[in-house]
Amino acid sequence: MGNDPAKMIDKKLLEILACPLSKAPVLLDGDRLVSTDPETRRVYRVEDGIPIMLIEEGAEISPEEHAAVLARHQAKPFKAKKASEKTSS
Repeated sequence: MGNDPAKMIDKKLLEILACPLSKAPVLLDGDRLVSTDPETRRVYRVEDGIPIMLIEEGAEISPEEHAAVLARHQAKPFKAKKASEKTSS
């Protein structure tokens, strides 16, 4: 059995995981999960196939590294909806 994190995290689980800080979708990038939110740029480690999704355990990466991760995965940056967009009057 290899150490490939992509094979250790169920694809369906990966689809529903979100950054606990920004609620943005995350990308599996090697042995870490990267938030798609360009404002927070959080990364969370994966240990033995288990995502460690605690805000205090995460770290912030540089804007350049975040942009490179998004480009590598051909992902669009997360855009949080403003309160006025969430509800209709």
